Amino acid sequence: MARPAVASKAAGKDPPDMHPSPDDDLTRDLAPAAGPATAEAPAAAVTEAAPVPSPLAVARAEIDALDDALHDLVMRRAAVVARLAASNAKAGSPSPLRPGREAMILRRLLARHHGALPPTALVRLWRELLASSSAQQGGFSVAVYARGPEHERLAREHFGSLTPLRSLPTASRVLSAVAAGEAQVAVLPLPEEAEAPEAAWWMSLDSPRLQVIARLPFHAAQADNLLEALAVAPGAPDPSGADRSLLRIEAAGDRSRAQLTGALTAAGLVPRMLQLRRDGGVLRALVEVDGVLTADDPRLVGLPVDRALPLGFYAAPERGDQG
Repeated sequence: MARPAVASKAAGKDPPDMHPSPDDDLTRDLAPAAGPATAEAPAAAVTEAAPVPSPLAVARAEIDALDDALHDLVMRRAAVVARLAASNAKAGSPSPLRPGREAMILRRLLARHHGALPPTALVRLWRELLASSSAQQGGFSVAVYARGPEHERLAREHFGSLTPLRSLPTASRVLSAVAAGEAQVAVLPLPEEAEAPEAAWWMSLDSPRLQVIARLPFHAAQADNLLEALAVAPGAPDPSGADRSLLRIEAAGDRSRAQLTGALTAAGLVPRMLQLRRDGGVLRALVEVDGVLTADDPRLVGLPVDRALPLGFYAAPERGDQG
């Protein structure tokens, strides 16, 4: 009896291959072993986050940018001064110094100043700028009668670290240097009533040829025990809007301090300071008054003295940190 033919497909499945090909064996050997099913994330480029700058680095970058901006403004300022110098707008002036103008600038800056920077540091910064501006408009040098190193330091801080400065042993030598054109500014100690006659330089000041133009320092945080000086230069200073004048009075005979004070006050010249010196029957007085006092001021005419000679004026100094 014949066997029935085996069906090619049973239950929808292919029958197993009874005679596998050698190629099939090779394919099985090379195929990776099947492992447990896993969810594989899609491949993507990994980007590392930029490092966050430290607070110190951020602050330094900001300071660098501010320094660049400040430097740009300083260079612009110097260019304006150079144009002014080239224009000869100040032609004929015996000195490039404008102490009244400088005082107005510093007062304006001090009035608007605030924050952590001390006002004294602000003034020091601008004093260097102002000295440099004056040097751009005409070289000048300073002669100092220095009773000690402090007076030389005071002159240096006011007129700038690059300004030529020399110290001379007496007040008369300093004034002679300015009169001869060897220096453009004399810095002399603030007069004291009890000082020796040879130190009282104001008694022989050749005014109006030489006049007091500034009081140093212009700004100080404290007024107590403050070292001060006066600057003298050829010609009259420029007013600042808030000034004080020095007046030299000479009178024969004896006058008391009260008499002189009363006469000055009656003339409208209220003394802020009055120093007296008596020598050989002649009374000499140094008087400080508010405002600008010139030789043609009518208030001088009625004074009961032999001679009243203005010695110049200066911007009233600023005392006390107000920033």
